[in-house]
Amino acid sequence: MAKLKKHVSLLSLTALTALALPLATPAHAQDDSASAATPKRDEAANDEIVVTAQKREQRLSDVPITISVADADAIKERRIEAVTDLVVFTPNVSVKENIPGLVPVITIRGVGLNDFSATNNPSAGVYVDEVSLSSLALMNFDFFDLERMEVLKGPQGTLYGRNSTAGALSIVTAKPDFNGFSGRVAGSIGNYQAKDIEAWLNLPASDTLAFRVAAKGIFQDKGYWLNQRLKRDIGRREVFLGRAQALWEPSETVDLLLKAEIQRGRSELGSPEFFGAFQTVPPTAGLTCPGSQGCTDFFGYRDTDGNPFSGNWSVRPDYDVDQLNLSARLNADLGIATLTSVTGLVKFDRQWGVDVDATPLRQTDFYTDDRVKQFSQEVRMANATDLVDWLVGGFYSRDRVQTSYDGDLQELFNTKSFSYANQLTKSAALFANGEWHLVDNVDLITGIRYTSEKRSNVGGTSDLVALAPGSALTNAPFGSRPIPLASVNGRISDKNWSWKLGVNWKPSSSTLIYASASQGVKSGGFFAGVATNSAQLIPYRPEKLIAYEVGIKGRASGAGLSYSASGFYYDYNDIQTFIRDVVGALPIQRLGNVDKAKIYGLDTDVTLNPTALDGLTLTAGVGLLHTRLGSFTSSGGAVPAGNRLSDAPKLSFSGSAAYQFTLGGDIDARLSIDGRYQSQTFKDALNDPLIASDAFWVWNGRLSVLREDDWDVSLWAKNIGDKRYVTQGLNQLVLGTGNRVYGAPRIWGVSVSKNF
Repeated sequence: MAKLKKHVSLLSLTALTALALPLATPAHAQDDSASAATPKRDEAANDEIVVTAQKREQRLSDVPITISVADADAIKERRIEAVTDLVVFTPNVSVKENIPGLVPVITIRGVGLNDFSATNNPSAGVYVDEVSLSSLALMNFDFFDLERMEVLKGPQGTLYGRNSTAGALSIVTAKPDFNGFSGRVAGSIGNYQAKDIEAWLNLPASDTLAFRVAAKGIFQDKGYWLNQRLKRDIGRREVFLGRAQALWEPSETVDLLLKAEIQRGRSELGSPEFFGAFQTVPPTAGLTCPGSQGCTDFFGYRDTDGNPFSGNWSVRPDYDVDQLNLSARLNADLGIATLTSVTGLVKFDRQWGVDVDATPLRQTDFYTDDRVKQFSQEVRMANATDLVDWLVGGFYSRDRVQTSYDGDLQELFNTKSFSYANQLTKSAALFANGEWHLVDNVDLITGIRYTSEKRSNVGGTSDLVALAPGSALTNAPFGSRPIPLASVNGRISDKNWSWKLGVNWKPSSSTLIYASASQGVKSGGFFAGVATNSAQLIPYRPEKLIAYEVGIKGRASGAGLSYSASGFYYDYNDIQTFIRDVVGALPIQRLGNVDKAKIYGLDTDVTLNPTALDGLTLTAGVGLLHTRLGSFTSSGGAVPAGNRLSDAPKLSFSGSAAYQFTLGGDIDARLSIDGRYQSQTFKDALNDPLIASDAFWVWNGRLSVLREDDWDVSLWAKNIGDKRYVTQGLNQLVLGTGNRVYGAPRIWGVSVSKNF
């Protein structure tokens, strides 16, 4: 409680600092607000979206980065409701859940993370209103009242608070404004007895003070999954989300935004689909073991119903989460530059369980408790001159993650286990970026970053020897004291440099051609899962990626066309990825390093608003990707070079078509459909075919009747074809079982909204 008060005091100190800042006369200070009150578009450039990917407002076509954007309209239209929905609007991006409904992991251009532990931070930096989220546990949240989302591809670090190798996801919430009282109420009902309601209010209190409050409730009384053991569906949801913001602008040169957010969930998780290791007797026709559903585990259990959302699971499905986020963002024009301070505090707690063996027996069942406390502070100075647009900044974060696993191994080893990790990470960085205007229409980009990160971890796994006559895991008799199986008490320290060098050429006001080379680094860490040998807990090394990219962006406003294309080549070293490890009594998938990989590919995006047919919007994005891992050693021996990276499809596509037309008077109709394609992907460095995902298409659609900026009634559906596709898998056939996680089935509903 004392530390929480300390962090709240820091937020208050930031507010008091604003009162003491000099009210300097604006000069050429760079617009570093990055916090527009409403979704911004450049009306002079074919209504083009304005983004803040480079910490200042720019037209999307002027940003020399491969970036995909969903504005507020697209977020509502496509029902982008969680991190897993990023794939709807950007190719060469994969998002998988390690557990149904939990632990989403973002992979961009084949660079991602094969881990599930709360102690790890994502390879793709995730920011909510510029506050970085340090733990994988913090990726599970629902979206509401957003202004836009930006997905940046390639290493980021010379402009962002936390270094990353894959890219960055920037989530921008809608802010208070001074344009008068306004609000919105929206609600939906759908299959699986699902209901949600969302509302926001904008409340100007004076010429200098405005408030915005928003809330959302999600209620689903029937789950996607049927647990035959419990004789009921599971996956029910009850989630409450709330946000309050206050914007204070005491002068034209100073503004302060304070924000508080809460999340409270009392829900349930789904379970993965079982597959077994052994042939049935007599053999089932057409059955190939191991890996098929009809194959059995050690105890003869098999799953033959062919439904990935039905099974006999022994773990209670409860998922409870409580989260509090506080942040303060200060902008002050000092005349010589704009000062920006971003302070963030996160307090997070959740409990959940997973049936790893996916059977009715308690073979490898685990109940988990995750707790995260995070404090971060970023300070930047920025300015734009005739010679250079520059930015310098510093970043500090401190996060403590405590996680524990209560293991129930009764039927397999006649015992229970306990695993835990207590990790403290301190990270500090200095970064600078310059856009040098050397000659007309040609700019040189330079950026550099120095990061120092220290991480300590105390943890391990013990056999509790909890059942008579004794544990088959350690051969200890009942009554013995808990026996340590694996332990770690270590510290690591990483000091690294990141950089960027690029050139931008604008042959015309509507065309940008760019080339860049950049380096990103993700620090090392400790595997924090269940382990049966201390060697499984040795720290993994930092990974480093050097990216080379060339691209072109352009607009043909007269034809309603905008486009972008980029080619990239990655030199990737010490890749952090899952490696199967059987050095202990139990086989595990743990995080380790593969020496090197090569990645190259292509990103293309096109948007067309044909002038000949007003109201029609077409979008398409294609991603081509080639990945090649170097050789490495796994538990099964040497693996030769040539395997593909996890979650790296060779081909991905996202596209949409929307047509809006008048029904009569001021009433319109809007029909939209969007789809995505992903070719085959592997789920581990071994390219195990048993847990691979086959190629698939998913289609979504929406039909609306509306009065613009007033009300809307819509019928919508996601995964219209009810496609069943694998998002993750786990092979532990040495224990007789494996599992696969599937994407959500068809979901449909009706939505109503009213603005005022």
